[in-house]
Amino acid sequence: MAQVVISGHREQLATRRAALSDAIHGAVMAALDYPAEKRFHRFVGLEPDDFIHPHDRGLDYTIIEISLFEGRSDAAKRQLIRELFARIHAEVGIDPHSVEITLTETPKANWGIRGQVASDLELGYRVDV
Repeated sequence: MAQVVISGHREQLATRRAALSDAIHGAVMAALDYPAEKRFHRFVGLEPDDFIHPHDRGLDYTIIEISLFEGRSDAAKRQLIRELFARIHAEVGIDPHSVEITLTETPKANWGIRGQVASDLELGYRVDV
């Protein structure tokens, strides 16, 4: 499972939502061998007064927070971060300097999905990549 929260300036996100979603999901699929149908993205558009950051990040400043089941290798997580920077730059036009990424892993026992504890589910994809 990967839940993605994308935060940024409201106007910038509004014009780039589809491209960002596609770039992020492409990176997740490529780096984590993740199924195409498992896209879970939430966009949080912020007004300038609600989004304080260093000026050198500019209006493109975008924060990507990904919650994952634990179990991915460090190599897979590093590949995911590299893929995200590359795809967001190439497909969306946001410079890597203006993107910050955090990955947060939690045990499947800490997730509730479709009325069950995730550790009791048959996921249909591998987590140990």
